[in-house]
Formats: sequence, C-alpha cells, structure tokens
Amino acid sequence: MTPNPTTEDEAFDRLLDHLSTDLDFESAYYNESYLDRRISARMRRRDVESYEDYLDLVRSDPEEPTALLDSLSINVTSFYRNPEAWEPIRDALREVTAGRGRATVWSAPCSDGRESYSLAMLALDDDEIRTRRLDIVGTDINEDVLDRAREGVYRTTKTRDVAAELEPLDDAEQYVDREGDTFAVRDAVKELVTFEQHDLIADEPKRDVDLALCRNLLIYINTESKRAVVDTVLSSLREGGYLVIGMTETLPRESRDAVETVDKRRRVYRRA
Repeated sequence: MTPNPTTEDEAFDRLLDHLSTDLDFESAYYNESYLDRRISARMRRRDVESYEDYLDLVRSDPEEPTALLDSLSINVTSFYRNPEAWEPIRDALREVTAGRGRATVWSAPCSDGRESYSLAMLALDDDEIRTRRLDIVGTDINEDVLDRAREGVYRTTKTRDVAAELEPLDDAEQYVDREGDTFAVRDAVKELVTFEQHDLIADEPKRDVDLALCRNLLIYINTESKRAVVDTVLSSLREGGYLVIGMTETLPRESRDAVETVDKRRRVYRRA
C-alpha cells in the first residue's frame, strides 16, 4: 500500500519535531532535502517504509537515535579534499605564520579531524610555514566525531583509500604510522591541533583568527543558517584574515561586501 503523501508530510514534520525536542538536533538549520536523504537512507537500512513507522522505531529502539544523529551529522571528509584548493591554503599559511605573533587557523566544522590534520601535515611539510607560530583549532558540533578526531586513527575501506588521500604529501610516512589498512596520525602532527565543541550558528564567534576553513557545510544548510554561519566566521577573523569555503559553494550576497576575493575559482577570500 502506497503511503498517503499528505499523511507522510505530516509524519515527516513530526519526526523533525522529535529530532529537535527530544534528541536536541536543530533540524531547522538544514535543508529539508538533505534531511530527507539522510533519514530515508536510515529507513532503507532498517527496512522501514513510512516516516510514521520510522518515528516509532526511533522512539522504541534505544540504539536508533544515536545511529540517526550520526547519519545526520555532516561528516563527509577526507585528507586534502579537493587537492587543488590546497595551494592557496599553503600560501595563506606561509603568510600568516611569517609575522612575529602566533597565527590561529580554524577548521570548522572539522568532522573527524582529517582537514585539521591536513593543515598540520602541510605546515610540517613546508619549510616556509613556521609551525612554532601556528595554532590549529578544529571545531564541530558533534562530540562523538571530536572524540574520533582526537584519536587520529583512520582506516581504508571499500569506499575510502586513506593512502590515496595522503598523496599530496611528499612523504606521508613522516606524519602517520601505517599498519595494514590502519593509519594513525603521529604525535608531532597532533601537537599542532586542538579540538573543541562549537556550534557555528548558536555559539559566539572565535577571536583573532588568521585563516578559517569552512568548506562544504554551506551546501547543506538553509539560506538563513548559511548567513548566520558566514557571519560567525567573518566575525572571528582579524582584519585581513583569510576565509576558504568549498569550491562548489557561494557566499551569501549580504556577506560579499565584507571580503575581498583572493581566488574566485578556489573560493578564497580575505576580510576587508
């Protein structure tokens, strides 16, 4: 029997309400199409056909809420994602560490830490980047992914080749210990990075950030939330600080006067 579309819409809304009120997930921040894709994937995995039945499952199965929240978290990441974007990032790292003071680099959201560690390994791999002046902060709303980030252990799977992700480095073995399909980030890399919980929409901006990477988040969230995120990140940058977003993303129109474009194609900006 095919579910009634109106009834299904109402059931979907009840499921989103449950996410917000009972599971403390701010579903209103995200595009409904993104939420629908992730929820539908969980429904297929659990062999459930209607939103109403899935809501019943979320309420009755103590393990499903955690699995659902993990699925909804934006944790698609890799080492050196979009490799061509990393050349202007390298240039920015060289510049911001050239001064006398310390330079703060912010990766948000950092997911499982690969982007933050990519920054650290790139810095260690480049003699023109002064790592003794560099502080890298990775933040995410999800404390579970932050725990995985702090662990710094990654595994090759059928869909993810960690060795291939690390190919932009001249000698990745300097920075990770490999045992079979398991890669563990070395302590020298970890020492450059700290991880913190932070909500880009609800929490206060950071202060005096020299370079912020906020890549591949804006495509998932709604227009209002996109503006809030960009405002938070821009408010965190010191004057002249750099912002890098995803190569398929655009800044909200209202935010464009606050930045100068450094590299239009690779989405690198500088706070005016």
